[in-house]
Amino acid sequence: MPSIKVLLVEDHFLTRIGLKSVLGKTDDIEIVAEADNGQQAVEMVDVCKPDVILMDVNMPIMDGIEAATTIRQAHPDIKIVMLTASDNDRDIFAALAAGAGGYCLKDAEPERLYRAIRCVNDGDVWLDSAIASRVLKFYAVPAQGRSASSSASPAVATSQTANVASPVGDSRSLSGAHSLQQNQSQQIGEAGGDKGKMADLTDPLSPRETEVLQLLVDGMSNQEIGNRLVISLATTKTHVRNILNKLAVDDRTQAAVQAMRRGLV
Repeated sequence: MPSIKVLLVEDHFLTRIGLKSVLGKTDDIEIVAEADNGQQAVEMVDVCKPDVILMDVNMPIMDGIEAATTIRQAHPDIKIVMLTASDNDRDIFAALAAGAGGYCLKDAEPERLYRAIRCVNDGDVWLDSAIASRVLKFYAVPAQGRSASSSASPAVATSQTANVASPVGDSRSLSGAHSLQQNQSQQIGEAGGDKGKMADLTDPLSPRETEVLQLLVDGMSNQEIGNRLVISLATTKTHVRNILNKLAVDDRTQAAVQAMRRGLV
């Protein structure tokens, strides 16, 4: 299996050295290039052709949010994991709106960082457990139930305002990020449907499927779920597919939202 090619974007030299050391201990993750600000990252993407960009949020010249927006618009196939010390709602929702597939805090253990990179590379969404519930609860609220005066998140207050360029209402230039977040919120909200839908389902989750759903919400990949439950990868995929079918959703993120909304886990 080829290694996951990672572009590391971090403005603090010592932190970058530490991350290189940590990631160098894996067999399937390879750092192919480094940058110390978002502008450098944008310029290096065409040269190093990474699978995943591991990037800080707050950096000089161009921050990670603006860089993510620019890169994802030009290269939608490149995955982005934000690795940052910031756990404030403004940065979290701006990163997701900009197209980041993962958000990991810098105090995470190495195994969690490896998991974030692998999950996002596989096309899944990975959120640090410290912020996951906040994000899922926000996206689980139907759009019509949000108001501009809501204080649940900075993103809530602006996501319904068409003339606001930034999804978090700050001064960053995030071209396209606002519409990205609106689309993401709408898709997840529509996938969740009415709360009464779950009661109408005639095929409830089995105990094993409920276990798999809990681990899915925890951000585990299929392989990690299989290892935890001591079942094969093929069996894990079957359980995940059955969960998606029973919840009438299209992907794992929507399943996690359903789980939060329905109190299934």
